Amino acid sequence: MRVILDTNILVSAILTPGGNANLVVRWWLDGRFVLLTCSEQLVELRNTLRKPYIVGHYRPHDAGRLINLLRKLSLQIESLPVVHRSSDPEDDFLLALAQAGEADYLVTGDKAGLLALKRHAGARIVTAAQFSKLFK
Repeated sequence: MRVILDTNILVSAILTPGGNANLVVRWWLDGRFVLLTCSEQLVELRNTLRKPYIVGHYRPHDAGRLINLLRKLSLQIESLPVVHRSSDPEDDFLLALAQAGEADYLVTGDKAGLLALKRHAGARIVTAAQFSKLFK
């Protein structure tokens, strides 16, 4: 199974160790699915974790460890198609990643944007809670 975790899920995993997002990240690390990512997402994750309202709510080494794990253990998709489908153009790269990486799932917390689409290029767009039901 090929899965994309939206940046908001990755950040939630760091900020809320007992939450569904953290559980989903642990399943990835346990090898239950292949995680897809791209350079755009790594940049977005780094930038998000540097925002003033987030800094101080996590241990810096947790963020560094996650970024290093993403680089080492995920499948990096380099060439993304141009996609203009999300109500938030900054999320279009995730849809492009789903398309190029032939993802089965895109896990997100973006209720107004990505979740409203329900699917893109064969990938189901679900919340972390919905995705976690696959393994329970």
